[in-house]
Amino acid sequence: MNEYTYPILFGVIVGLSTRIYMLKTDYRQYPTYLHGKIIHLSLAFIAAGLGTIAVPAIMEEEFAAITFLALAASQFRDVRNMERNTLTELDGYELVPRGSTYIEGIAIAFEGRNYLVMITSFLATFAYLVANLWVGLVVGIAAMLLSHRLMTGGQIKDIVDVHYVKPHFVDAGLYVDNIYIMNIGLPERQKEVLQYGMGFILTPKNFNARTTIANLGQRQAILHDMSTALGVYRDSGTPALVPLAKRDLNDGRVGIFVLPQEPDLEIALAILEQVPTLENAIRMPTKNLKEKVK
Repeated sequence: MNEYTYPILFGVIVGLSTRIYMLKTDYRQYPTYLHGKIIHLSLAFIAAGLGTIAVPAIMEEEFAAITFLALAASQFRDVRNMERNTLTELDGYELVPRGSTYIEGIAIAFEGRNYLVMITSFLATFAYLVANLWVGLVVGIAAMLLSHRLMTGGQIKDIVDVHYVKPHFVDAGLYVDNIYIMNIGLPERQKEVLQYGMGFILTPKNFNARTTIANLGQRQAILHDMSTALGVYRDSGTPALVPLAKRDLNDGRVGIFVLPQEPDLEIALAILEQVPTLENAIRMPTKNLKEKVK
């Protein structure tokens, strides 16, 4: 063993621990257990190794070894493509699909977490070699916590106020509050909708939030997460029972209509508020306007 053996081993352990800390399977059931997790942990091991080895390479002035980091970047972009292709294929068999915006957000997140692992391993190994094990441990834990914080994006409750409204019919038109959802003419379907349906109104807290929730991908993500967590009262070939989200064109509010198999209002509100704000859906027109004015 040489002087770099223990620092490299330490950096790999810290990096892999960081990925384990960031990896979880929640109500959305992704990544899948067990094989999906094995794939992500294997990639994390590679990322941790690359980030760790970069430090001894720099210290030994073996700058050609740094080119492996560029190779890693191309490999992790392939991870994004793999996730995107897999989820797109699976989305066609969902009763309530995720949508392209949600899928792209998941794919970007999994790519980004490999970079966080690489950076954490690099910093922990660098601190170990420059100072000692304990300093490396402190730096590694701090980087791990920061990585977890960066992994956690915004939630819908940060940009909108949510409240429950019972769906109702005006003739054949289905409404959530005063927002028109769709037309259902069959009395049997109307009865099912009133029995199982739940409605929610999302009131944006500012103009930026109004623009964000207007995004069709963001609305589809809400419908998918709620249907995944609560189940959905529908099957293929029943368009009248499809969950929908429609917008009030006057004030920007969004009406959410879902048909859960478990109509638990408390759980439904909790799930709705925790739906992630998709990066690809976020818009800040007022910020851009202020910058132009300046």
